[in-house]
Amino acid sequence: MSRAWPIVIKNEELILRPLRFRDVQKWNRVRAENRDWLSPWEATIPSISQENIAELPTFFGMVRSLQHEARNGRSFSFAVWKGQSLIGQISLSGVIYGAMRGGHIGYWIDRNYANRGYTTMAVEMLTEYAFKELNLHRIEINLRPENAASRKVAEKAGYVLEGERPRYLHIDGQWRDHIVFVKENPGL
Repeated sequence: MSRAWPIVIKNEELILRPLRFRDVQKWNRVRAENRDWLSPWEATIPSISQENIAELPTFFGMVRSLQHEARNGRSFSFAVWKGQSLIGQISLSGVIYGAMRGGHIGYWIDRNYANRGYTTMAVEMLTEYAFKELNLHRIEINLRPENAASRKVAEKAGYVLEGERPRYLHIDGQWRDHIVFVKENPGL
């Protein structure tokens, strides 16, 4: 099993590589340009009490955390690059080894690159890495039922609808229902 970090995954169209500190300007620009487009689908942090209002980390804190998680084999997060353009992000998170050998994939894409097959391609690339290099057995993609574009990505990447998860994840300020798509490693 290969867990050396950082790694880069490439094909003829895309490069998946970990974010670096020097990516901060491109990251900030693409996130700012896509804020309204992405906010209905992105996880939020629920406040437990008035004293415990959680804040998102800075870009540099996020990169440090992502690197730490990857080095420890728990989560593998990649910026999605089309040439010199940062067009999205994809992560394999919640990685569990042992008897389960699974994880889940999450992603977002710049609206200027949506509906061109890039997200599906990134999911396929990361799935192949998870199955061949990490020898995972099962990967899930959890998405909101009303996110038709994300559902198409999961289906085109060969994931199969498994079921529903009521109030599964805190998104856009509320606990939201999700549906789960699954793909199992045919080599295990």
